[in-house]
Amino acid sequence: MGRAARGAACYDAAKLEQAVMSPVVIVAALVAVILWGASPVAGKVAVGDLSALTVALLRTFLGGLLAVPVAFALGIRLTATRRLQGLLLLTGFCGFVGFPLVFTFGIKITSANHASMILAALPIFTGAFALLWDRRRPSRIWILGSVIALVGEIVLITGRSPSGGPGGGSAASLAGDALVLLSNAFASLGYVAGGRLQQAGYPSTGTTFWGIAAMSALLLPVVGALLAFGGMAAELAAAPLRAWLALLYMAAISSILGYVLWYWALGKGGIARVGLFQFLQPVSGVILAALLLGEGINLGFVAASALVLFGVWLAIRGK
Repeated sequence: MGRAARGAACYDAAKLEQAVMSPVVIVAALVAVILWGASPVAGKVAVGDLSALTVALLRTFLGGLLAVPVAFALGIRLTATRRLQGLLLLTGFCGFVGFPLVFTFGIKITSANHASMILAALPIFTGAFALLWDRRRPSRIWILGSVIALVGEIVLITGRSPSGGPGGGSAASLAGDALVLLSNAFASLGYVAGGRLQQAGYPSTGTTFWGIAAMSALLLPVVGALLAFGGMAAELAAAPLRAWLALLYMAAISSILGYVLWYWALGKGGIARVGLFQFLQPVSGVILAALLLGEGINLGFVAASALVLFGVWLAIRGK
């Protein structure tokens, strides 16, 4: 891409970031975040009966098997230009290989509450990658709102007991928390690349369906070898219904529906601003962890959540 084209792209992105987000974009982003809020809980349920590697591989592999026939049925075409194909591969690898692998190994050795809270750092990573991509400086209000929301996240992490609940939650660990934090980098870079595809005119459905389909094909030899020689077949045969339901949720709802809504919202509302909605993800995640895993909620969580919500509201006002 030439200097003039890069300048025009940055100018268009800057105009998009300054535009007022429509209610439809806000609703799409919120629904995606709520769906993703359940992912730590579903992941925790799945790794209770299956290995972390099996869960990480199958959530993408099964998602790809579901995505391919739907893409053909809907007539969703693969992008023709090399630049967009490169973005598609980047967002697919980050979102459907890098993030699931690192996150699933992290959730295996930490609590769903901690994983949900750490994922609140996603907007910082996403906004930072977007601003670096466009070589732009963030506004002061965006920085202030992000800092306030990050303080809320720190209060959430440090103000809660690391012990698990009677419903299946487990103790948090520094190594598990570090892996979940590292997974933020993969997810955020994938979000930025996916948002750029949407802004370039490639639909979010194509980004999601063909991205996960490509990564499913990449994982096919690995999954085949594990099924034939690695004991995965016996492991799956012995898995209870709850593990399969958790896997299907992550494959179909989290990996497909959530990404379709999210990439569309990123492309329409601006990556740096829409990415701030991810601050709300730990709220839904912790509530679900309390209901399904017995991980409790205290007054410190409520106060910290208020900080997170205020930070989101303030940062969205930044242009």
